[in-house]
Amino acid sequence: MQYHSSTAQAAYHDLRRSLMDDQVVAIRGTPKQEERKGRSYWYDTYRVGDEVKKAYIGEDTPEMAARIADYQRLTQTNRARAEARSRLVRILRAEGFIPLDGASGRLYNALARTGVFRLGGTVVGTHAFRHYEGELGIRMTQDEAAQTNDLDIAQFERLSLALEDQVEEPLAKTFTDFDFAPVPSLQKAAVWKWRQTQTDTYVEFLTPSFRPEEDIRNLPALGVSAQSLHFLNYLIAEPIKAAALYRSGVLIQIPRPERYAVHKLIVADRRRATSDQLKSRKDRAQAALLIEALAEDRPDELREAYEDARERGPQWRAHLDATLKRMPETAARLAAL
Repeated sequence: MQYHSSTAQAAYHDLRRSLMDDQVVAIRGTPKQEERKGRSYWYDTYRVGDEVKKAYIGEDTPEMAARIADYQRLTQTNRARAEARSRLVRILRAEGFIPLDGASGRLYNALARTGVFRLGGTVVGTHAFRHYEGELGIRMTQDEAAQTNDLDIAQFERLSLALEDQVEEPLAKTFTDFDFAPVPSLQKAAVWKWRQTQTDTYVEFLTPSFRPEEDIRNLPALGVSAQSLHFLNYLIAEPIKAAALYRSGVLIQIPRPERYAVHKLIVADRRRATSDQLKSRKDRAQAALLIEALAEDRPDELREAYEDARERGPQWRAHLDATLKRMPETAARLAAL
């Protein structure tokens, strides 16, 4: 396991902190808290003519409350902080961090600008895996495990309903601007997948399934439909912020690394079709790398995530055990926690 230098790790965390500060810079009115289903959220409440509007800022945490209290100072220093972020991105590139390619960076930037990540959209799949380089400080090479063109974004359906806020422009328009076309589904009015016509890149929207079937559900906050999947609720619970390396940085949301690693063990066994075996091998490679790093640096978090998954039922244990039979070194690391 190779790690980035302490300089690189400090630069990454400074970049992410500055991007998180920017969450409150765009406040147009008065920040207020609201309770929804037992949880507290911050909203920017402002007036347009005679109409009062609300824009979701984020879930209430001590860090968010501190930023809200300090938002006027942050607004005044916005330009200087943007210049500092550009410098931090240059440092990280020089230190060997994997940056976003231009096409992906422009797409991330557009999705962030319209509010996808602000409204709880969580990047999952290989795009999320690549961003654990900064979270864990581990060096990732441009090998198969870290390569993909496709972007998967997940959101809880109940969160999408509860927020009472929406993206600032329809995602259909955003995707059209990037030459993406909707992929037809069995439900004609439901679009959850887009394909870029020239590159064959896909963007897919997902949501957890809490029912026997894995059907298509609506995500009102994002204005799209989503393919529902079992086990996904475990993956995207309590997500974290991450800094994507493009221009002066883009703030996105990804799953916790320990949950991602354990979820990959489950998904690897769910891929039964012959055509999915390459993806299954990639799942195992990603899980092995993260579990190696986490067993060294965050063993308590990894143990809790693994035990949590095993306690969720016999199906969960069956998938985990089947994959770990093929990964003796990883199984030994988990057993030693």
